Amino acid sequence: MAALRTPGSGCPWDLEQTFETIAPYTIEEAYEVADAIARGDIEGLRDELGDLLLQVVFHARMAQERGAFDFGDVVQAITEKLIRRHPHVFADGQGRTAEAVKGLWERIKAEEKAARAASQGHSEPVGALAGVPLALPGLTRALKLQNKAGSVGFDWNNPKAVLTKIREEADEIEAALDAGQPNETAAEVGDLLFAVVNLARHLDADPEAVLRATNAKFERRFRSIERALAARGKTPKEATLAEMDALWDEAKAAEQ
Repeated sequence: MAALRTPGSGCPWDLEQTFETIAPYTIEEAYEVADAIARGDIEGLRDELGDLLLQVVFHARMAQERGAFDFGDVVQAITEKLIRRHPHVFADGQGRTAEAVKGLWERIKAEEKAARAASQGHSEPVGALAGVPLALPGLTRALKLQNKAGSVGFDWNNPKAVLTKIREEADEIEAALDAGQPNETAAEVGDLLFAVVNLARHLDADPEAVLRATNAKFERRFRSIERALAARGKTPKEATLAEMDALWDEAKAAEQ
């Protein structure tokens, strides 16, 4: 990376990059790691982890050029953080349950944030919902916000109560549609999605994971439709919706 970023002899594209332009690639590579895991592709995972590591190296190199920190500093920082957040392993040696360890991690993390803010002369955002990154995917951020609100008692009592809320949101979408209010309808769809994430949370399901599974199921069944139509000498554009619906039902029945 040092060679790629060397003016005059390096790569013109790499030399033009900044933290801001590289950030989207970093997110993309993290998703490709998750994709390899979801597909059970161990060989692919090795390659994708390398691509993700390159992103860390890239950012570290750009920081080094500014005299801020280098790759070694990144490794040292995460090493110190892991030791600091695992006193039950590296300090007192007391055995703890997984739940207790999670609580300890969150407490130490909060203390670190407060100390960092104090050293920089400003206050960290306060409140139960503070600390949830804006750049997270929407479903994941909704889940984290709900978890934080739930930790202080702002929560539904059970999944059926959330299901009632989902029905309420669906009714509000219908009312907005009937009133011919597209902007209001879109906002109500957002409320519905938020409520569905809450239901997943109450079922101890990761909304991103279950949606990825549903996406995969949709792709699988739609490909089955395409294969069946191809056997009839047709493409989806040449088929009727009723014909494709029937083939969808056949694909669904075959899976069951």
